[in-house]
Amino acid sequence: MKYKAIIFDMDGTIINSENLWEQADKEMLLTKGNVTESECQTVLPQIKGLSLHASCTFVAMKYNTKESVQELMKFKEEFAFKNFEKFTTFIDGFKTFHNTITNLGIKTAIATNATIHTLDKTKKYLPLEQYFNKQIYSYEHAHKKPKPEPDVFLYAADQINIDPSLCIVIEDSATGIAAAKAAGMYCIGINTGHDRSQLSQADLIIEQYEDINLDLILA
Repeated sequence: MKYKAIIFDMDGTIINSENLWEQADKEMLLTKGNVTESECQTVLPQIKGLSLHASCTFVAMKYNTKESVQELMKFKEEFAFKNFEKFTTFIDGFKTFHNTITNLGIKTAIATNATIHTLDKTKKYLPLEQYFNKQIYSYEHAHKKPKPEPDVFLYAADQINIDPSLCIVIEDSATGIAAAKAAGMYCIGINTGHDRSQLSQADLIIEQYEDINLDLILA
């Protein structure tokens, strides 16, 4: 078998939370950065996939907000989690795909730009450990270096004891894909955000999990 593990991003890749975080970014830009609706639509793709700290640092510096980065981080998390339980579910096809690959003996892990705090909250709403056990890693586990740095993917590969060259990554953002490629991993871009330009550097682009031809990829 060509690959021994699949490492998943979390938001927008295995759970339908990306829209909530985008709405939180939009609210932060409109109310804290005082940007126009038009400019907001231009900036949102630039911060898609960034860590909580990186996205809030970007906004604080670009728009010279009166709020500190830490205050923006708190605002963004609180806004996103107001509706998290109501609207967040697993991405269609993920559970079936995960069951298929685990039955093939392929190891799995999560490697995300979410904070450990966000991961802990997410676990309260969705049974991530049912699918990944303890193999759920934040960039904060990996020298606090978020994507597009490769550290969290390399850390996940080390924790599951698989060489990076034998790992596949599934991602939904340009930031995450850049990290996966920097880690030397084959990367599948899943178009849950309906913006294929975000996925242009991926080795393979799919619209949904059902599009993945495992026989072809693993041969």
